[in-house]
Amino acid sequence: MSDDVRKYHQSGTRGTWVQTERAGHEAWAQLIHHAPRAAQLLHVLVANMDERGALVASQATLSKLTGVSVATTKRALAELIKGQWIQTIRIGGERGGTLAYVVNSRIAWADSRENLKLARFTARVLISSEDQADLGGEPLQQVPALAPGELQLPAGEGGKPPAQESLEGMLPDLPSLPNPAAQ
Repeated sequence: MSDDVRKYHQSGTRGTWVQTERAGHEAWAQLIHHAPRAAQLLHVLVANMDERGALVASQATLSKLTGVSVATTKRALAELIKGQWIQTIRIGGERGGTLAYVVNSRIAWADSRENLKLARFTARVLISSEDQADLGGEPLQQVPALAPGELQLPAGEGGKPPAQESLEGMLPDLPSLPNPAAQ
């Protein structure tokens, strides 16, 4: 596996195995002879699909992962669709939408066979930074959160409760923390 492909792989939660049948391997061998770029792309799709066999990725990202042009990737996808190796599901409109690629579960799967009958649809989304116009330079607003077992320590002056004044002799339950970025 190339370093470019490896860095797109997601960590931990994704399983590390897929299953195939011998007949699928024999057909895949014929695909390698007939349409090698389509067979190569199918390997990338299978390696990155979720447990339901689905992957959402741009054609530019898929072309980068296979090391071929976008035009070659489009031809390979057309070959895979024509041969019923994969199907596509449109997300959004004809223009501005994207495609989810779903690998034929008779070829490769990553979950128990019983679960393949379920209609639930999820997908692994694979995005390249080159596909993004602007990832934003400013950090996102962060909201303080407590982990189980942690206690909040009062700090700063705090704000007034939104609905009523504090009751005499009682401290507010959730004091505010100063925002260091605002100082």
